[in-house]
Amino acid sequence: MEYDKTTDPELKKKYVDTIMMLYDAMANCYAHKGIQLKGCNTDSCYNGKVGFVLGRKAYDMFYTYKMPYDQVYKTDKEAIEKACKMCEYSVLIPFGYTLADQYKKGKVSKEEAREIIEKAQRIAEYNIKHDKNYKQYWEQSLKRMDLDLKDVEKEVFDCEFFKKKLRPLYDEKKDDSKTVKYVLVTLKQQGCPEDDPMVMEVDSTWKIYAEDYNRKLTDSLEKANPALAGNRLAKEGKYVEASEKYKEAINNETDPEKKAQFLYALAAIQFAHLNQYSKARANALKAAKLKKGWGKPYILIGDMYSKSAKSCGDAWNQRLAILAALDKYYHAKSIDPGVADQANKRISKFSGSKPKQEDGFMRGYKEGQVINTGCWIGEKVKLRFSK
Repeated sequence: MEYDKTTDPELKKKYVDTIMMLYDAMANCYAHKGIQLKGCNTDSCYNGKVGFVLGRKAYDMFYTYKMPYDQVYKTDKEAIEKACKMCEYSVLIPFGYTLADQYKKGKVSKEEAREIIEKAQRIAEYNIKHDKNYKQYWEQSLKRMDLDLKDVEKEVFDCEFFKKKLRPLYDEKKDDSKTVKYVLVTLKQQGCPEDDPMVMEVDSTWKIYAEDYNRKLTDSLEKANPALAGNRLAKEGKYVEASEKYKEAINNETDPEKKAQFLYALAAIQFAHLNQYSKARANALKAAKLKKGWGKPYILIGDMYSKSAKSCGDAWNQRLAILAALDKYYHAKSIDPGVADQANKRISKFSGSKPKQEDGFMRGYKEGQVINTGCWIGEKVKLRFSK
């Protein structure tokens, strides 16, 4: 081709002008029925021929001669309007690309874009159904056109358009979670209401995928971190199972601070839900040892003592248990200002439950004397009397 051989810009321009003139002359000839075609007796038939020629012209303008997009779009649009169903699939890609360009530049209105896009899509859908020889080419070209017009369509079309457009995609690929999510998000972005039947249908399908995904993700995370399973099981009220998972997490963990957190969580379950006070205290003390300056384990132990005080014998021994609880609360706030409020509330609540002075004297004890609380607590406390 002489156009490809020359490097002279002026000569190239002359070649292009000549080729464009020949396309226009051929289209004009068909338009005025200057060529009599056998079996072509109607205006629509000759318009189809005009559109066919203009489609070829637009293709060359876009791919071969890299002409301005406004000129390509104008020619491609005319080809689509003239040829209608007689178009070639090759018009779609230049059309989609140049329309998107012209629309973004404000040279094509929403109304014009909406009208010509719908026409191009109807042509493509018709030929996909009826043109068996070129069906796959129509499908590929339509996909590319839709991709180029994706942003334009979102601005010029409403919910009903996207419902119609996305219904075949959803019906074909509803077993693909990514497709289902794309359809749902697009419909909502285009203003489809929550109670729209199609939105509700797609949303229902998506929830199945989401639930399955979340379950698999949870299973995977819990397998890697048993403490997550322990937390979930505790929330579900399955405290025995939760405690076993925390034990597994403790055995697997090497980081001291994380292990301390797991020990504390296990102690809290053993105390509050399993009535395993001695085990709970042991684990709380282990947690405190691993994480220096942490007051929460001591608050927890104090709560164990105060809660179990009434089961520790007579009134005297019950009040000794309260002293042990108070000692833990005081210690907690002395090492960890972060728990001071919790500790002070408990101290205020139980300070009036210290042993009575007359009971101490009757037993031969003096204030400041160190004695054993007895009961399961077995702590040594400095005797203080209630005022």
